[in-house]
Amino acid sequence: MKITRIEAWPVKMTLAEPYQIAYETVDHAVNVFVRLHTDRGPVGCGCAAPDAQITGETPEDVLRVLDGPFREQMVGSDPLRYARLMDPFRRRDDVGPAARAAVDMALFDILGKVTAMPVWKLMGGFRSRMRTSITIGILEERETVRKARDFVARGFTALKLKGGLDVESDIARVLAVRREVGDKIELRFDANQGYDLDRSLRFVEATRPARLEILEQPTPKGEQELLGRVTRGASIPVMADESLLTLRDAFRLARRDLVDMINIKLMKVGGIAEALQVNAIARAAGFGVMVGCMDETALGIAAGLHFALARPNVMYADLDGHLDLVDDPTHGAVVLRGGTLFPSEGPGLGLTDFPG
Repeated sequence: MKITRIEAWPVKMTLAEPYQIAYETVDHAVNVFVRLHTDRGPVGCGCAAPDAQITGETPEDVLRVLDGPFREQMVGSDPLRYARLMDPFRRRDDVGPAARAAVDMALFDILGKVTAMPVWKLMGGFRSRMRTSITIGILEERETVRKARDFVARGFTALKLKGGLDVESDIARVLAVRREVGDKIELRFDANQGYDLDRSLRFVEATRPARLEILEQPTPKGEQELLGRVTRGASIPVMADESLLTLRDAFRLARRDLVDMINIKLMKVGGIAEALQVNAIARAAGFGVMVGCMDETALGIAAGLHFALARPNVMYADLDGHLDLVDDPTHGAVVLRGGTLFPSEGPGLGLTDFPG
């Protein structure tokens, strides 16, 4: 089998409801789609969700490397020789992680289609479904409570609140949501790098009555020692997100025991294969693992879900990035029932094809 052609194109999608986090307001997302065509019929599908703040890439950067280095390396090559194809790109500074993730997905998709199996079963098949949290951006207290109530009514049993701009407002919103939703709903909080040590510990102490499950990335991503000080002083699990971009980052966090948990996003680490290696470090270190996402179409969410379903120690999912995207061309790649995600029944990542 040989790869005969690579297609890549961007799609801009508006968000049904724009949201605010600690460092920006988001009202649209651009994903770059890729198809790997082969001479035996199977077509591999993938997507990139670049983010200049997180992955260091723009859509134009992704298109450039897909049309250049990836095309040169892959056309005429066997798509089943994953390591031979992808390993050179792990060492290239000009190829970002979202671009690698898109091609990684497409290669796993081909493998699944060739074997007539879904990727989550090929990788281990530990579970067949997974509960996901759903995110509430930074809103005033009354609107935060309203959205929490609506999400619970739709069947979600885990909510993630965003904050990091004002610790006192964050505390009030968390406590108000807990009063509204009761004791059976899990609450998580993401400060998106917005706190220092004092505010982090103030937040943890003041929100004790809310029984938060996770405090995600309270401090700036470049200050790992500060993150470790929060972890040592906090009474709830502290999770790294923006501080984890590479396999080396995972090793550093583990070696110095700087966090309790990590958030693995395929777009940050470079795809499924790299996520498996990061997860192995987490497992060895005893870290809890969540699989997260960017503002990704259902195809990107599907890839994260297949990874999470395959590994027993990936206990948490925050895979809601597709839910507000208008006109997602890959909307059938995952199935949401209440607050639980199921993979499509098809082979590979579950899509036979999509418009574009």
